Amino acid sequence: MKNHQSSSMEMVIRRFAGVFILASLALGWWVHPGWFLFTAFVGVNLFQSSITGLCPLERMLRKAGVGQSAGSLQ
Repeated sequence: MKNHQSSSMEMVIRRFAGVFILASLALGWWVHPGWFLFTAFVGVNLFQSSITGLCPLERMLRKAGVGQSAGSLQ
């Protein structure tokens, strides 16, 4: 059960990262080049998360109850 929850959370995080990257690229292309900094921000967070294992988005999602089943103790 726990393995399913962590893979579910990982899928949600990947989805968020993909949407953020695509949205910031679109905004950077059509609105203002400053939006490319948001793409870099997402990349830096993904990189630091792969090294440290700390993911701010994961913490926010866990507090919001995303990726937890009804019988979960965490």
